[in-house]
Amino acid sequence: MKDFRYLDKVATLRLNKDACVGCGMCVTVCPQRVVHLNGKKAEIMDLDGCMECGACTMNCPTGAIAVTPGVGCAAYIIQTWLKGKDKASCGPDCC
Repeated sequence: MKDFRYLDKVATLRLNKDACVGCGMCVTVCPQRVVHLNGKKAEIMDLDGCMECGACTMNCPTGAIAVTPGVGCAAYIIQTWLKGKDKASCGPDCC
């Protein structure tokens, strides 16, 4: 999903590899394919692709992956898909 970006290097996504049990739930639920399994551990492969929806965090049974939903404004990214970049916004009127 390299084409869908808002701001580089601002995603709050973090992974504690020691707490990861390799269940793969984060990989399954990530709409942007940001997380992959590398052996028996999750790995963040595309941090800037994270739209901070929170799906990975909500589905991680050990709390190994965390993100603050909304900081990267997933609503803006979704609006660019639906309305086009020139009509999208990430402010109080975005939703």
